[in-house]
Amino acid sequence: MVGGRSLGRRSLGRRFGWLWAAYAVSAYGSGLGFGALPLIAVLVLGAGPAEVSALSAVGPAVGALIAVPLAPWVEFRRKRPVMIVTDLTRFTVMATVPVAYAFGWLGFVQLLVISALVAAAKIAFNAASGAYLKALVRPDDLLVANARLESTNWSSIAVGPPLGGAAIGLFGPVTTVVADALSYLLSALGLAAIHDREEAPRPTGESPVRAGALLDGWRHIMGHPGLRALYLNQMLVAGLIMATEPLLAVLLLRRLGFPPWQYGLAFAAPCVGGLIGSRLARRVVARYGRQAVFRTVGTLRAIWLIGLAFVRPGVVGLVTVIAVELAIIINMSLYTPVLATYRLEQTPGHLVARTLSAWSIGQQAAIAILTALGGLLADVTSPRTALTVAGLLILATPLLLPRPGRTPLHEPEPPENTLSARRTHGEDADQGSSRQ
Repeated sequence: MVGGRSLGRRSLGRRFGWLWAAYAVSAYGSGLGFGALPLIAVLVLGAGPAEVSALSAVGPAVGALIAVPLAPWVEFRRKRPVMIVTDLTRFTVMATVPVAYAFGWLGFVQLLVISALVAAAKIAFNAASGAYLKALVRPDDLLVANARLESTNWSSIAVGPPLGGAAIGLFGPVTTVVADALSYLLSALGLAAIHDREEAPRPTGESPVRAGALLDGWRHIMGHPGLRALYLNQMLVAGLIMATEPLLAVLLLRRLGFPPWQYGLAFAAPCVGGLIGSRLARRVVARYGRQAVFRTVGTLRAIWLIGLAFVRPGVVGLVTVIAVELAIIINMSLYTPVLATYRLEQTPGHLVARTLSAWSIGQQAAIAILTALGGLLADVTSPRTALTVAGLLILATPLLLPRPGRTPLHEPEPPENTLSARRTHGEDADQGSSRQ
């Protein structure tokens, strides 16, 4: 309790409310379109394991490369217009899918290009939104804000895929892509409604196009002991978990004969755990400390994935997937807002966009590489074998987590003061008395 109010219910202001609403619209649209491109590749184009894995790997890898020069561009510009532009870009790109499908032009290469452009726009959007969030709320509210966004993300996945699977069954395979595209348009409109006077980044005398500016985010991460350990761990954990998605799509949809609605349910039902974990984040940190969350919860994320290797047909297989995903998601949703808050706290304001871009690019590259390798292994052996290998490899990732006494996690926040954040929050506090 702070000031007699629960942190989970405190108002973070009108502007955060609009940001949260825009995020929610986009998240629910993406929930409806969860796995839409791999699903279209399988059901419409008849893609096999290698092609589906390539779609999930090559596209994001190319998108990560595109995002590298975008990072300094985002850093030196107002963040809200950047978010609006990237939302409109994703709307336009995703809208080409139903058009091409209607005219019989849809092909695998188009899906690859769309995957790459959407991945690049997502990285730029996340970098801008992280910097914007840090300037929007007070430092002691960052964990609350990140937990709310994390909760929204998982609730959207809990609701979206079953509805998306039903929509695909009733209206065709590109229905959810249309919903996803429209959600980006609505998100852009929500961001435009904020109407704030965002301060332009202060001139630093450095050119955003200089070669060194592209690497500043990585320099900050690798030069910070806590961030470096968490970054390396996160790349491998995220890469191995996401590498199982196309493998499961092929295993469940083609090998085990699961209908699309069951496939959606297998990933949607466990997302209720995301609501549990995200709402517990502040309380767990307050009681046990951030170090315990990183070590204990970070380890618990990794031990369940091997269970996907034992999926069988029918109800037993469906329950197995749901149970494994539930255990992973509860721990991920508790861990992620704590990590996001620590990352923002330990990054100076003039490096936030580049640091977040570097983080996303590295994670996306790891996902792409491990997904491609998983697809190749599945082609040579079987999807089940590839799932087994991923489940075994992830068991070693806790060794990369910060170790007590060896990797400090409580360095003071960088000296740059968030005066604009305090000013902004003060303005919003007068207007946002209702609890969100």
